[in-house]
Amino acid sequence: MNGQRGDDLDDDFVPDELVATSGEEDNGPGDDISGLLSADEDAEEAEVYIKEKSMTEKKRKRREKEKERKIKKRKLAETVEVIEPLSVAAQPAHKLADYVSSMQVKAFPAMSEIELSDVLIPEASIADTAIWTGSRTLDNLVEFIIEVLPTLHTRLSQRSKVAGAPTLLFIAGAALRVADATRVLKDKRLRREKGADVAKLFARHFKLEEHVSYLKRSKIGSAVGTPGRIGKLLCETGELDTILAHKTHFQCFSDALLVSQLTHIILDISYRDTKKRSLLDIPETRDEVFRTVLGAPKVLKGIQEGKIQLVFF
Repeated sequence: MNGQRGDDLDDDFVPDELVATSGEEDNGPGDDISGLLSADEDAEEAEVYIKEKSMTEKKRKRREKEKERKIKKRKLAETVEVIEPLSVAAQPAHKLADYVSSMQVKAFPAMSEIELSDVLIPEASIADTAIWTGSRTLDNLVEFIIEVLPTLHTRLSQRSKVAGAPTLLFIAGAALRVADATRVLKDKRLRREKGADVAKLFARHFKLEEHVSYLKRSKIGSAVGTPGRIGKLLCETGELDTILAHKTHFQCFSDALLVSQLTHIILDISYRDTKKRSLLDIPETRDEVFRTVLGAPKVLKGIQEGKIQLVFF
C-alpha cells in the first residue's frame, strides 16, 4: 500500500475549516460557568459601589444643608437687635421701695403686717440710681460708682482704720460672680493709692473660721460675698440656723464683720443666672438677703436711721 506524505498533497488542497477548528473550540463546560460567575460578581460589586456612592452623596448633602442652616441662623442672630428687659434696679426709688416690700413678704411669710412694719426699709434709704442709663454689668460698675455714688467713691479711696469694718457690702448670688466683682472693685480708679483691701467672702473653698480670722486682722474697704456667707459673718451660726428654720426676724451679733464704717450695700440684682433668675428671684438667696444680711439688727438699724444706703445694681 502506498503511504501518502505531506508532499504528496495536491498543490490546491484547502483544509476543511470545520475539522481544523473543532479541537480549538471544544474547551468544555467549565470555562462557560466561570465566565458567568465572574460577570455576576462584577455586577454585585458595581451595585455595592453605586449604593455606597449614593449614601456618601446623601451624607455630603445633609452636611451642606446643616452648615447652611447654621450660617443662616448666625446671620439672623447678628441682624436681629436683642432687646434686654429693663432691670428692676433702673426704677426710681419709690418703685424700688414697693419692690423691696413685696420681697420681704415672701422672705417672711409667717410675719404679720405689724411685724413686717418693724423690718420695713424706708424709701429714703434706697439710692435713686435712675440717672444711670448705661447697662448694669460689671464692666460698668466702676463708672457707676464714680458717677452715681460719689460719696462711696470718696470713701473707697481712703484707708480703713478698723479691721473687718468695710464701707461697702456687695452682695452677689454665686461664688463665681463674687470673684468677678472682687476683681472689678480692686480697680485703682476706686481705691487709688491709699484705698483699703477688698474681701472676697463665699463658702466654696473657704471655711467660716478662715474668714473670721482674716477679717479680724485685715482693714478692708469693701466686702464682696454671697448672702449666706455674709450673713454668717454678721450673725452667730447657732442663731442663724434657728432663724432660717423658723423664717422669722432674729437677733444676732458677731465681731468678725463690723458695720461701724458701713455706708452702702449694693445688691447685684441685674445679673441673671443660666435660668434667667436674679439674686432675689431665687428663694434661697432672697431669704438669706432679707433675713441674715438686711435683717441683721445692726444693719437694719443703720438702714432705718439713714446711715446705710441700699443700692440696686
